[in-house]
Formats: sequence, structure tokens, C-alpha cells
Amino acid sequence: MNCSIVIRAYNEEKHIGRLLEGIRQQTVKDVEVILVDSGSTDGTVSVAESFGAQTVRIRPDEFTFGRSLNFGIKSATRKLIVIASAHVYPVYPDWLETLLRPFEDESVALAYGKQRGPDFAKFSEQQIFHQWYPDVSKPRQETAFCNNANAAIRKSLWEKNNYDETLTGLEDLAWAKWAKEQGHVIAYVAEAEIIHVHDETPRGVYNRYRREAMALRKIYPEAHFNFYDFLRLTATNIFSDLWHATRERVLLKNLASIFWFRYMQFHGTRIGHRETSLVTPQLRETFYYARERKRKEENKRDVKPIRYNKENSE
Repeated sequence: MNCSIVIRAYNEEKHIGRLLEGIRQQTVKDVEVILVDSGSTDGTVSVAESFGAQTVRIRPDEFTFGRSLNFGIKSATRKLIVIASAHVYPVYPDWLETLLRPFEDESVALAYGKQRGPDFAKFSEQQIFHQWYPDVSKPRQETAFCNNANAAIRKSLWEKNNYDETLTGLEDLAWAKWAKEQGHVIAYVAEAEIIHVHDETPRGVYNRYRREAMALRKIYPEAHFNFYDFLRLTATNIFSDLWHATRERVLLKNLASIFWFRYMQFHGTRIGHRETSLVTPQLRETFYYARERKRKEENKRDVKPIRYNKENSE
């Protein structure tokens, strides 16, 4: 099995080396790596090219999430396209192998894998990763939820429907929604695990959720998110985070970030929606609701994790 890996990047010199080292250590060796760079001014491109990546450039003023993916996939020569953020890295050497395995079923259009944060990630961010990416795989997922930080698609289907270049985010959700409407299957693969490095300021969190809410409204025009939703979901998720942090004995060091993170998450969501509403109950639960999980819930695998070089330890 082979694939093309498309990586979107802007000034990711700090992180991209670890991703590329992880790719080099995969059990799947026949890979084509394509970096889509949107005007980096640091060493991102030189690091990527030192690992043998092909570079596709897009001007910063042309950038959207969908457009950069379309540029990269257009240059890809393989039938299966893996999409990865530049600030992620695989945990296991069979990441690609497990992520691509669902495509043995011809009905599968998209597969996506588990995400977790590094040890220094904000506690609330870690809770979201646990909420959105459980430890149990779903070969035939009911909703269109997915995430292009760690996903794979069939190029033949992309040729029928490119990523929406007008969206401010959630181009992955829009594409998955189209695929399901065409009768295709979306698979969630818990074993295809990556570490996703988010180290955002409060303003960064606000902006991320605001643009995603704006995109969600365009994908689902019936959507709305009102002030009551903001109050209820902010309070509910703060309480859930405080409870889990207390159980895990990490409350004091995370207390402040829990409050500001959840406030900015749902404040950004409310502004992005501009007083319109949430979608289906299933999608609503996937995006916003805290899910009960057992302490130390992680499933242990028999596969040994990748051991990264110290110079790529970010």
C-alpha cells in the first residue's frame, strides 16, 4: 500500500521535523510527501526538503484551508491521500498502515485517526481530544465529523469534489458531508494516533472557534448558537474540566487555563454563529458536549511507540 502525504504549513520549522522523522519510521515506506507552504519565512521549507519532500507554494494572500489542500492534492500522484498538519507527529510506526487499512473496503471515502495533545497541552484541549477522538474505532461512522490534521481520502473522489476554498475552516467536514450524501463511508481509526501540538493564546483559541463556527453555518445553513447555548455550554464544560482535573490531581496548575480556554472557545463559537443555532443532536454532541470518560482510559497497544531524536523533540 502506498500514499501521498499532503502537509499544509506556515512557519512550522519548530515542529515539522518531528512529523517527517515519524513518517520516515513508518512501516509503509512507499510514500510521496508534499509540503504546501503558504509563505514561510523560517526554515520550514529547507527542513521539509532535507527529508525529501516536494514543495508546492501558495501565496499568503491566496491561502484558505481548502485551497492549500487542493494545490497539494493536485500535485499528488498516488490514489490515496493522507492529510496531516505540520504540527502533528505519529505515535506509532504503523500510523499510516492503520490509517489506510479501511480503504480495503471500496465504500470508504475517508478515514481519520485519534488525536492527543502533548504533555504541556492545555487541560481543556486534552479534554476535547478525548471527547472528539475516543479509544474505540468506528468503521462506519454515523456523522460526517472528521479532522484533516490526521486523515486520508481517495483522490478519485476528490477529483469529483474538490475542497471548498471559500470556507474559513471545517473544509474537512464539508467534504465528508458530501461523501456521505453520495453513499460513501467514513471510518474512524483509533489506532492511527498522532500528537497534535496546539499552544495557543486566549486570542488564538477565540479566533479558531470563531472561524470554525462561521464555516459550520455555511455548511449547515439551519445552524444557530444563541446566548443561552453560550452560557450553558461554557458552564457545563468548565464544571466537567474542573471535576476531571480534580480527579487527576492536576487542578491547581490548570485552574486558570480551564476558565479562559472554555470561555474563549464558546465566546468565539457564539460570535462566529452570530446568533444562529446548532445542528443535529449527533453533531452537536460531537462538537460541544463533554463526554464522561474513565480515568486513565487510554488503550495500551502492543506496538512500541516511535522514539524521536532529541533535535526533533518539539
